[in-house]
Amino acid sequence: MSPVLSGVLQLLALVAALALAHIPLGNHMARVYSSGTHWRVEKWIYKGIGADPDTEMRWPAYLRGVLAFSLAGVLFLYLLQRLQGVLPGSLGFASIDPDQAFNTAASFVANTNWQSYYGEQAMGHVVQTAGLAVQNFVSAAVGIAVAVALVRGFARSRTGELGNFWADLVRGVVRVLVPIAAVGAVILVACGVVQNFSGIHEVGQFLGAPQRWNGGAVASQEVIKELGTNGGGYFNANSAHPFENPTPFTNLFEIFLILLIPVSLTRTFGVMTGSVRQGYAILGTMAAIWLSFVALMMWTEFAHHGPALQAAGGAMEGKELRFGIGGSSLFAVTTTLTSTGAVDSFHSSYTGLGGGITLLGMMLGEIAPGGVGSGLYGMLVMAVVAVFIAGLMVGRTPEYLGKKIGTREIKFAACYILITPALVLVFTAAATALPTPGDSMTNSGAHGFSEILYAYTSASNNNGSAFAGLNADTQWFNTTLGLAMLLGRFLPMVFVLALAGSLARQQPVPATAGTLRTEKPLFSGLLVGAVLIITGLTYFPALALGPLAEGLA
Repeated sequence: MSPVLSGVLQLLALVAALALAHIPLGNHMARVYSSGTHWRVEKWIYKGIGADPDTEMRWPAYLRGVLAFSLAGVLFLYLLQRLQGVLPGSLGFASIDPDQAFNTAASFVANTNWQSYYGEQAMGHVVQTAGLAVQNFVSAAVGIAVAVALVRGFARSRTGELGNFWADLVRGVVRVLVPIAAVGAVILVACGVVQNFSGIHEVGQFLGAPQRWNGGAVASQEVIKELGTNGGGYFNANSAHPFENPTPFTNLFEIFLILLIPVSLTRTFGVMTGSVRQGYAILGTMAAIWLSFVALMMWTEFAHHGPALQAAGGAMEGKELRFGIGGSSLFAVTTTLTSTGAVDSFHSSYTGLGGGITLLGMMLGEIAPGGVGSGLYGMLVMAVVAVFIAGLMVGRTPEYLGKKIGTREIKFAACYILITPALVLVFTAAATALPTPGDSMTNSGAHGFSEILYAYTSASNNNGSAFAGLNADTQWFNTTLGLAMLLGRFLPMVFVLALAGSLARQQPVPATAGTLRTEKPLFSGLLVGAVLIITGLTYFPALALGPLAEGLA
């Protein structure tokens, strides 16, 4: 079978699997977040944390819950790392340095999972399971909760109440993430992914140096790292490591896990707002962007330039032979168009244009289909902007799902859109202008600039993948990337929840003959155009200095 045909067949199988899961999982999540009953285990959790799950919250109270819970997570994970040297199950590893502990705590709580350390050489079993794996669950649940709050803002009227954060958080973990992760972990173990609490074993010599392997609860962490669009690997090689991702089937299954919840949340949105067709319009927009990026990536990586690439069948540098170009390209596009950041190949080794595609995927805001929760609320904010643009074009008051998009709403949307580019461009400019950060670059010229641009784009968009050529384990990068991750995660949530509260207070406006039909393909096309134009105008100069300059050289 030719490599191109193999890639196309993998793509078709993935789309078919997502189509089968889309409706049942989307309906299930709509029931979960609309239910008025509480499971017994949920009641125990509410009692333990002292929360009343039946109290409705306005957006400031909901936001306080998000920030308080996340702050507690950062402090707990930071202390866990700093105390690792005296904890049982540390595998003999020392405590983590303060700047790296801050970076890692910020990273996993912000659902970024950027790693400036070698997982198998730094983190013991306790930190991996009680710290990092737990945050993989709860940080994903926080993102879904914020998205559901925005959906309620569209669905409700004449009230500022958006639900209860603690109830949404607990239900997301107990009723959505844990059951799917349990089934997925069993499948991964059956396919060869490691799951144990083994110590460190010496397995031979390589170039005169001893080779050591350690096991761990890999399958259980691998499944939630993909399902929750987290991305942090148990091992430094991430999903290219055979202990995490041993076969082409597990590779495709992990891509399926990454896309499962973001794709299904569009159905949840349609059901909760009472218009399934609106959900399909959002899904169609996401699918159009994702399929276009997959096609472009496969084209750039399969292009045969020179005898070496012709002999290999494409650009195989940095890619695993067991996945090939098709599986690697599919994974790379999926992980950068969502806020996952897991990798089964190394993006720094992609062609110049291929690396640019991974960068552009993150720069879009990771909304096609995006991270768990963050992809949906990011696309809905862009939909608000697209409706506003359409209203200006035809001279009508912009409306979306029966809610008027006025000055207040568009200000919140504009602030949401501006935060991430500001973080990316300001931090990148500072790192390239100052003398010390440049020493971390492995490459010079356009590719070296791309390494720094990629790092801050990944951190600010809560992705977590790296260009693999940058030494980010320095005080500068640990600190600034940690700040970028926290600000890039929680500042946008402020404006999303403020927008949700503003929409929930409105009285619905009845549709008329002049109302823009936002469930039609015409609006989906307008939304795709708005996403690409806004991103292009914002990032084109930076892209021209990095991947475009390298790809066109």
